[in-house]
Amino acid sequence: MPLSLKIALSSLRAHRLRTALAMIGVLLGALALTGVQHVSRAMLEKTEVETAKLGTNLFVARTGQVSFRRTGTARARNEARTFTLGDARALISGVPSVVRGVPFVETTMPVRAGDIKIPCQLVATWPDYPLVRNFTPEHGRFFTTEEENDRQRVVVLGAKIADRLFGSAAKAMGQQVFFYRAGARVVGVMETKGADISGTDQDEQVFVPISTYLRRFANQDWITGVYLQLDTPTAYISAKEAATAILRQRHDLGTGKADDFSVLTARDTMQVQQQALDLVQTLGLISSSISFAVGGLGILSIMVLLVRTRRLEIGVRRAVGARRIDIIRQFMFEAALMAGTGGGLGVILALLLLVVICRIAGLPLVIEPLLVLGSLAGSVALGLAAGAYPAWQAAHIEILEVLKNKG
Repeated sequence: MPLSLKIALSSLRAHRLRTALAMIGVLLGALALTGVQHVSRAMLEKTEVETAKLGTNLFVARTGQVSFRRTGTARARNEARTFTLGDARALISGVPSVVRGVPFVETTMPVRAGDIKIPCQLVATWPDYPLVRNFTPEHGRFFTTEEENDRQRVVVLGAKIADRLFGSAAKAMGQQVFFYRAGARVVGVMETKGADISGTDQDEQVFVPISTYLRRFANQDWITGVYLQLDTPTAYISAKEAATAILRQRHDLGTGKADDFSVLTARDTMQVQQQALDLVQTLGLISSSISFAVGGLGILSIMVLLVRTRRLEIGVRRAVGARRIDIIRQFMFEAALMAGTGGGLGVILALLLLVVICRIAGLPLVIEPLLVLGSLAGSVALGLAAGAYPAWQAAHIEILEVLKNKG
């Protein structure tokens, strides 16, 4: 171990309280930088996973105007009764890059089995719905094209609906449920999937053929919208433009008339959350910068004080042959060790808190090695910058003056 480093370590041990106080600012800066950035990335990772639950390369056109809250949950307003199955078929065949598509109707309706009656979100759609939404039955099956064409009264229950009505998914198979007075036979129970990124609990949904709903349940001609699956995520922009043009033409919306529909992708939900995460990251950078600045000033002030109190030690070292570069190296080592140790402790504490937060909040644990190394390197660099002036001061102390006055 170099002599300068040994002396630096000995000096830090001899002034433990001052060293600890100087490290606090750097510790807090590394804690804020590492912690906030990692939590933000974990939240973004969870958003990516939740987006994938909606379906691969999913694209949606629906009636009314949809807005997103900061949490990412969707809110539909100004819904019109102008969206039809003809619109859905036109979009499926006319929008470029569409692999498959399914129209859908979403409505809230009570479902009853025996004496148990509970509210649910009814989704009327086509048999390809599981392929488009990456959402498949765990028990039984989804309804078939034949059942859709024949308007048969069959239903597929969400996992929570099946448990609440029958106690388990297995017991629900083959049973009858009723929507008001219209009965339907249970042919399947969906897998457990939880809430999607738009805030909809998919386990609280029930699924019926759209022809059955439109003619036997509601006797209506309009639908809520259509889900489209694109062949590549890069096709979103052209698909949006094409869908908007098709719907405006079919709805006879001339120049200056507002859209009575919304065209959006799963990424649109992420953009709102991304804006919130960007704000959190910015605030984290500001707070960590302030903490680092305070830590740097603390190290600078402590080092200046140490130079003044150790003038005799420095003079003796110079008198017995130490060069100015040796003195500079010694004090630079001290400053770098203080900052590096503070930064290291801050990073370790941030990672421990990250593990706790991820477990409590159900976030994926994401650790970025480059971010960790960057925090450590930044802490050391801060220490070197703060220690440069005190080291220069120490190296230029006049030996004769110090020895004459005995420090």
